[in-house]
Amino acid sequence: MDIQQALAALRTYYGYEQFRSGQRTLIEAILQGKDVLGIMPTGAGKSICYQIPALLLPGVTLVISPLISLMKDQVDALNATGISATFINSSLSIKETNERMREVASGRYQLLYVAPERLESEQFRSLLRSVSIPLVAVDEAHCVSQWGHDFRPSYMSIVRLLRDLNPRPVMAAFTATATDVVKDDITERLKLQHPVKVTTGYARENLTLNVVRNADKRDYLAQYVKDHKGQAGIIYASTRREVESCHAFISSLGIAAGKYHAGLSEDERGRTQDAFQRDDLLVIVATNAFGMGIDKSNVRFVIHNNMPKNLEAYYQEAGRAGRDGEPGECVLLYSPQDVVTQKFFIEQSDADEERKRNDYRLLNEMVQYAHTGECLQQTIVRYFGEADSERCGICANCTDERELEDITENAKFVFGCIAGVRQRFGVTMIAKVLRGANDAKLRQLDLDRNRFYGRLSAMTEKAIVQLIHALVADGYLRLTDSQYPVVQFTERVREVIEQDGRVYRRVEREQPRKITSARTGRSTGTRTYGSGAGSSGDHSELFDALRQLRKQLADEERLPPFVIFHDSTLQEMCRLKPQTEADMRAVKGIGEAKLAKYGSAFLQVLRKYR
Repeated sequence: MDIQQALAALRTYYGYEQFRSGQRTLIEAILQGKDVLGIMPTGAGKSICYQIPALLLPGVTLVISPLISLMKDQVDALNATGISATFINSSLSIKETNERMREVASGRYQLLYVAPERLESEQFRSLLRSVSIPLVAVDEAHCVSQWGHDFRPSYMSIVRLLRDLNPRPVMAAFTATATDVVKDDITERLKLQHPVKVTTGYARENLTLNVVRNADKRDYLAQYVKDHKGQAGIIYASTRREVESCHAFISSLGIAAGKYHAGLSEDERGRTQDAFQRDDLLVIVATNAFGMGIDKSNVRFVIHNNMPKNLEAYYQEAGRAGRDGEPGECVLLYSPQDVVTQKFFIEQSDADEERKRNDYRLLNEMVQYAHTGECLQQTIVRYFGEADSERCGICANCTDERELEDITENAKFVFGCIAGVRQRFGVTMIAKVLRGANDAKLRQLDLDRNRFYGRLSAMTEKAIVQLIHALVADGYLRLTDSQYPVVQFTERVREVIEQDGRVYRRVEREQPRKITSARTGRSTGTRTYGSGAGSSGDHSELFDALRQLRKQLADEERLPPFVIFHDSTLQEMCRLKPQTEADMRAVKGIGEAKLAKYGSAFLQVLRKYR
């Protein structure tokens, strides 16, 4: 087997001529019998890396996936392209499970999706011992790491499975995000043997990132969903209570929205997710229980109503926007109360002290992201270890045209106050001292005698807190990794105190602004795609007609619309306006099975717009 066979399969089943960055290296390694670890951002095509080898290798490829919904979506998509795949999970009856196991044993399928818990079944392990398993693909592999943001003990059963399989299959692990520590942990815990490692880069060029501080969250959400009417989006909240409250508010605006959290029944969660997948509901309000591995490609925006616990979790969730490569927007609505909530979660967890210290460190980095004046995309990719990353040019910070203000004098007051208390107190206490607060605890600790007491009395305590966090985000200060973090100096303070360096900060604005994408030149508050979800210029009418046809076909087959064609494929139809089946083969994303099944119906619509 060589890469030319893989390319032929790519053209035949998926309708693409070339592999994306990183795919070729990983596929070649798997076909050569080597273990692999692929770190590829959402939308980069991780699944292709094991689905193509599954077509070329003998036997059935086992795919371990964490969520039932993901399995169903991917199996539906594979079957639609002409690839034989199935899943076995708890959604099936005993009769259905036994029937599928018999079909697997008979060699009917090329890919079999299961949850890691299934590997603990002796009956299932017996099935696997009786068939040829050339490849085991582990999706969402960060779940195996205790240092990842979504550790699942059930993933530890994967290694026990390997002892049952002879010969040992090739192991392929994939995830969208992983720090160096998590990468090493994945390699160790899955017992990968000298794996070929590929990290394609964390930057998502189609995503516009924004952090909104000092905003009334309800007012912001109301305006945003109205401006983005007709677009699919996810609004994340940190607690069930906040999901219920936010959902009620969005619904009161006349927006048809779903809700999803662990307190709802499994049936209700399933119905809501199916409705969202099929575009019957365009907006969903959810906790982080929703979304890992969700394969919906046309999510145009992700709003975090509350700050997540760390940057890894945030980027995983925000990355569900724009999986199809079309523009997507990611907004974090920051509030200091979010920090209190996340600290509560850490303290209530069963983690040991070392894990809690690590969680506090990650939370501090998340807070720094919320306050940084640097490029937001660059901040994230540097967090994952890409030190040479470039500014994205389209995030809220890159396109911020506010004047830079010299805040050196105020920064020196902050530094002097921290030195005066010998770097022993947290942000809030430092802010109270600088504000000159009439506080009994301050007097009890003699902090009112600090020579910087009241030096920033013209500012509100909230503004001083934001200033301190900005100095942390810009690297002048650091916070200790604890429940009550203490503010301490970094080496950068010397630049200001000893070398007469200057500190600059953009002027805080009264109201959050609408940012303009450098790529589209349009305000993200009013940007439209077709009649609200994925088009460009003169093609909007045709794009809407193609979307309507896709929805009709999807409803008839009880499939999510994106399983038939992604928005990006419809966009290319609009640009090329194919008139024959031969023309349709030039459209990216149309393989032979989909051309035979859907080509005629789409050509009828396209010919009307010739």
